[in-house]
Amino acid sequence: MEFEKLYAPSLKELFVKQLQGMILSEELPKGSRLPPERELAEQMHVSRAVVNGGLAELARQGFLEVHPRQGTFVADYRRNGNMDTLIAIMRYNGGMLGREEIRSILEVRQGLEHMTVHRAIQYATDEGLAQLGSYVAQLAADPPPSPSQAAEIAFNFQHEMTILGGNSILPLIYSSFKPPCIALWVRFCRRYGVSALHHNMHKLHQALCARDLQTASAWIDEYLGQAISGSQQIYEA
Repeated sequence: MEFEKLYAPSLKELFVKQLQGMILSEELPKGSRLPPERELAEQMHVSRAVVNGGLAELARQGFLEVHPRQGTFVADYRRNGNMDTLIAIMRYNGGMLGREEIRSILEVRQGLEHMTVHRAIQYATDEGLAQLGSYVAQLAADPPPSPSQAAEIAFNFQHEMTILGGNSILPLIYSSFKPPCIALWVRFCRRYGVSALHHNMHKLHQALCARDLQTASAWIDEYLGQAISGSQQIYEA
């Protein structure tokens, strides 16, 4: 059984969380103007430094737009957001993603995996591809890893594969997608077992080591296609 580490959030974190909730619940609708920093600090009984830092964080996450001499406004986070926005939405929903977000992440991942596999087969050394097998072996350990541990192993496999392909940007893109991908792998393992994740990775690894791009690409489309279509159900918690 796993227990999460407990910690006391800072005032800035509480400030950010409260405004995120008000924006996501539309209590603060898109386009609305926030009170000045001094007024926010007085109403929420925090320092202006907390407010200033919190507003900057929310702007970075795509929830706010700061216009000099005009004020701070609630942004359309669907247009201005980034991966931090998605993570904030997950936290607001108790770590859960909606059906549309899950489908979108899986479709992006499908495209990235095709590119990653193509480059790994073309540029990785035989030794590098063989070393990927250590992650596959970790999933087959006895006793098996927990779902959260298995998700970390799966991410490490995918991330190492991007590095072996030699593209300097792909590993950074994969890292930016880590939190939602980890959440989906955990959900998959809880529903189908770590053995199912091992099967997916093992079959992909075999195709990589054989440098069989056709088989690897077909397998990516099969196992991710099942998740996207819903025939392997990870849309529901």
